[in-house]
Formats: sequence, structure tokens, C-alpha cells
Amino acid sequence: MEDRWDSNALETSSHPDPIAECVYCSRLIGSDASLVLHGGGNSSVKAPRPDVTGRHVDALFVKGSGWDMGSIEVAGFTPLRLARLHDLLELDALSDVDMMRELSAAKLDPAFPAPSVETLLHAYLPHRAVQHSHADVIVNLTNLAAGASADALGEIYGNDVVVVPYVMPGFDLARLVRATWPEQAHPATVGMVLMNHGLFTFGDTSEEAYRRHVDLITRAEQWLDRHAPQPEFGLAETPPLPATSTLLTDLAELRRAISEVAGTPMVMARHTGAAVARFVSRPDVASLADRGPLTPDHVIRTKRAPMVGTDVVAYAADYHNYVDAHRDRARTPVVGLDPAPRVVVDRRLGMLAIGRTAKDAGIAADIYHHTIPVLERAEDHLGGYVALSAGHLWDMEYWVLEQAKLALASAPPELTGMVALVTGAASGIGRACALELLARGAAVVGLDLAESVIAVASGPGWLGVPTDVTDPSAQRAALAAAVEHFGGIDIVVASAAFFATAPIAELTADAWRTTMAVNLDAVATLFTEVHPLLARSPVGGRVVVIASKNVPAPGKGAAAYSASKAALTQLCRVAALEWADDRIRVNVVHPDAVFDTGLWSPELLAERAAEAGLTVDAYKLRNLLHTEVTSKLVAGVVRSLCSDTFAATTGAQVPIDGGNDRVI
Repeated sequence: MEDRWDSNALETSSHPDPIAECVYCSRLIGSDASLVLHGGGNSSVKAPRPDVTGRHVDALFVKGSGWDMGSIEVAGFTPLRLARLHDLLELDALSDVDMMRELSAAKLDPAFPAPSVETLLHAYLPHRAVQHSHADVIVNLTNLAAGASADALGEIYGNDVVVVPYVMPGFDLARLVRATWPEQAHPATVGMVLMNHGLFTFGDTSEEAYRRHVDLITRAEQWLDRHAPQPEFGLAETPPLPATSTLLTDLAELRRAISEVAGTPMVMARHTGAAVARFVSRPDVASLADRGPLTPDHVIRTKRAPMVGTDVVAYAADYHNYVDAHRDRARTPVVGLDPAPRVVVDRRLGMLAIGRTAKDAGIAADIYHHTIPVLERAEDHLGGYVALSAGHLWDMEYWVLEQAKLALASAPPELTGMVALVTGAASGIGRACALELLARGAAVVGLDLAESVIAVASGPGWLGVPTDVTDPSAQRAALAAAVEHFGGIDIVVASAAFFATAPIAELTADAWRTTMAVNLDAVATLFTEVHPLLARSPVGGRVVVIASKNVPAPGKGAAAYSASKAALTQLCRVAALEWADDRIRVNVVHPDAVFDTGLWSPELLAERAAEAGLTVDAYKLRNLLHTEVTSKLVAGVVRSLCSDTFAATTGAQVPIDGGNDRVI
């Protein structure tokens, strides 16, 4: 492990602020994915804190719930009365719910977040500063047969560390450490290994605790490099996995099956790198994958084990059996979790990560990418991988505190778990629709000829793909990218458009052909290619096409545009007829006078206003309702048509024009 301490990152004073130093060290550890993944890890420091009277109170500043170690700030360290925490440690028993209530009462400032469930452990440890991680190399050593783990830890650390068997974080763990500490600890103790969980290091300062963390992890890395060298991924003998383009319907069908078992639409991301290809091709992959996660904390994100193969019904049945076998261990009613997998490993498909959102799927993928090399190292070089018992994993999966979080969680946005494809997404109505669907919870794939489509949005739920929609092969590649990232397609918004202005007498063949190619032919091709995916949507396909007021009320100088949009509308009407049996609804919107799009330049707008004898501002409001029609307003209607509000509507044509006497 690289020591990345930089004294210049803190105040140059010989006595830096202890909280700031703890923040800095926590971020050093939290920014290393091999140490901490997605909210794992913990840290604390004991320091005096003035209360409202000005008196200094001995306090424990501990990482608060919801903060990530890699980006934590001072506001993420909750101050608690240390004396009160010591009082709690004298109790013989304390439930999780009572513990969290007492910890909340011990806070010196109620504005800070709920403290970590490991708070009492940090309070007990007789050191000023504590750093904690779930380092891959540590769990690699502790997830072995009992004798092998003990021998390895003894050889690496001697008596420099205390070794504690796994107990769920909370009061029981703190009490166990308190009982174990006098037997193992001594003045030179620098750390503690919690089996199947991670590493704690201590010091008078956070810097000292951090440097000890570096040292202990480095020693583990060196030992593993000698005894269990990392496998060489990407070897020539690793069979290649098939391209997504050949598996589109297979992946969409699997996503539908998983979503049906989950009872809600799920996002599913495919991973096919060399490490994954090697792992899924192992003859023992089914046995190895079924051993359990690296740490019990991961089970909340990945479930006890991935699904090996694609039999979702069998996996769900096994999960129900697992629940029934351990239900009597639950300390709270079992709610909120479903029998659908969160990770799939399959020789043909690779690794699939599943989540309610693209972010959730990404977290599951990150965790399993770290799991694979640990499993292989232990199995191939260290006598075999052995995780905690199913009972221990059940305890974590149905932990009362996690169940409480599920019960309190607010309802997700209405389109959560759905996948949308939007053409023309770099600007205008298409961009507004993409952002609106993204805001409503959908994972969105945006297509546009402009490279700027890549940066329309950020985050795991957005994928911008520069695409010439008039090129069928480019469209197919974009669909493959959509399925690769999110598992299927539920929503299509066809917004890409081309507008040529010329009277018929001056209309060129090129202008006519380009208009038809973009506005009509590209959508027809898209419909053909996307239909099998929409037919496999777990929620029923939803298509909205952006046509134009020029369909019911054409205007001078827009012959090609009006004709293309009229033909497009007819195409949609036929699609609505043909696709109804596949639970795909197809609707059309007819915007008018949407001036914040690429179809309207300031010069064209000024020209049209002058022709009407109006100012530009008056021209924008020349509809019956005297309201401005914006891209965002159109996007709101499109989003509604994609929601369950219009579950019984297909083949509709909706004007969004502020009222037009020629249309009405």
C-alpha cells in the first residue's frame, strides 16, 4: 500500500487540528477502492469540544452515517460525549434500536448525522485516533479455513495485532473486543483484525493510525505476493465473450425475468473484461461463486451469492428456501428485500450487475470486481475460500438497522428502474426530454449527431452516444451500448429532426431527401430494431414521437418538414395498432412554436415575427392561451405519456401549442 501522506495538505503547525487530520486520513483511505468501497470503513478521533457554557467536554468524533470516507468533511464527524459512551459499555445487553437511540442522545450537537454503528467500539479502544478499512488483502487472509487464516495472520503480524472473531457491528462487537482486549493487547499493539471484516489501526494521532494502516496492509500484500501471486488476466487461453450485439434480446429477456421476480423494473449492466472472462470460464465457478461475499457488509448490495447461469426462477426458489431456513433468527419482521439476484455470473454473458438504479448496479459491480481476485487467490493458492456461514450473512441482510432504513426510505421517482432511449438529445426538445426522464429516475441513453451529447448529463444513469440516426449500423451499435449499460429499453423518445425552409418551387432534392432521412426513415429503422427490446420490457414499452403542429396545420415553406412529420405520424399510428399485443403503447406529440430549439435561429425568429407584424416577444405568445411553449414544457408532457398516468393510452396525438385555431 502506498503511503500518500502529504504534510502540506494540513496546516503547517506542529499540532494540526485533530479533526482536520482525521478528515484527511479518512479521505486517504476512502479514496482507495481496494480499502473501502461505497460507504464502508470508519474512523474516529477523541478530542475535547467546548459546550455552550464554554466548558470543554471529552468527545469522540466518529464518522457519521451516510458519509463516504473518500469525500468526508468535518461536518461528517459526529461529536458525542465520551463519558456517556463508556457508561453504555457497562451494560450487559443493548438492542440495536436502543443503542442508536442512546447514541443519538449522546450527541453534543443534534445537527450532526447519526453516528456509526461502530461508535461504541471506537469509544472503547484506548487510543486517541482510529482508522478502519475493509482492505481486500485483509479479507483475503481472513476468509480462509480457520487454521489457515490463523497461521497466515500469525506469520505476518506476530502479536502486533489483536485478532477478533466476526461479530456484527454494534454493541455486541464492542463488548466482545472489550472482553478480548486484555488477553491479547499490550503496549505495542498497533492494530486489530476483525475476521471476515477488516482492519483497525490506532495511534495518538490520525497520522500515526494511518501510517500503521499502511504498514500492516503492506505486510499483508507482500506475504500474499509471495504465497498467492495474482493471476495473470487476459491470457490467450481465456475464451472471448460474445459481443452484446449478438445478445440483445437474450439480455433484455433476462432483465425482464429478473425484474418480474424483483417486483419492479431493474437496471442491469454487463461486464466482460479479461478478469470476468477468466472467472466465468472456471470449471468451479458455480461452487466458488456460492461461497459468499468478502465481508457481511457486502451482502446488502450483492445478496449472499450471485446467480450462476440464467435460471431466475431457480435462484428465486433457492432464495426463498434460504429465507425460510433462517427466518427465526430475524430480530425484526422480514420486509423490503426481494428474491432477485444482484450479481449474475454466466459463461456466455460474463458478469451482470443489477440494481434498482444504475448507481445501485454500479455499486454491485464494483464490489464483485473486487471479489473475483480474492476468491481466485484464496481458492488457487491458500487452501480454499471460506466465507461466513449463511446464518451470519442472513443476520446482516436482515439487520434491524438496515430494515429500519428500508422502512423509512421515501418512494423512488416514478420512472426508477426504467431505461429510456432519446434521439436528438444534445439540444432542444430532445435534450429537455432526456433530462426530464433522468430527473424522474430513468436511466437514459441519449443519441445525437453532435459529440456534445456525451456531456448533456453526468452520473451512472446517463449514457450519451454520438450517433448518426440515418445510419442503420450506427443505430444498432447505439442500441447495443444501451443494453450493455442498462440491460434493455423501456422508453423511446424520437426527437431528432431536420428542418429545411424553402417554397416547393425552390425545394432541392437533397433538402427533401435529408429531411425524410432524418425525420422519417431513421425512425422507421429505429422502430424495426428496437421493437424486440420494447416487447421484452418488464413494464411494457412506451414510445413517444415528437411530430409537429405542421401535421394538422402545415405552413408555407415547410413542405418537406410537414410531409415527413405527417408520414411519421402515420407510421406511429400503424405501430400503435401492431404493437398493442406486445404491451407497447405509441403516442405522438405535436409541438408548435418551441423557439428554444436548434430549428429556430434568432434570425429566423426575427424574420417570422416581422412577417407577422409583431415583436419577437409577441410572436412567441401568438397562441390562443398567450403562453410560451418551451422545450421543458414539451418534455413534461412527454414524461407524463411515458408514465403510468397514460397506461391506457396509445395512438394518441397530443398538441402542445398553446391552442391553435387552425388545429382546433
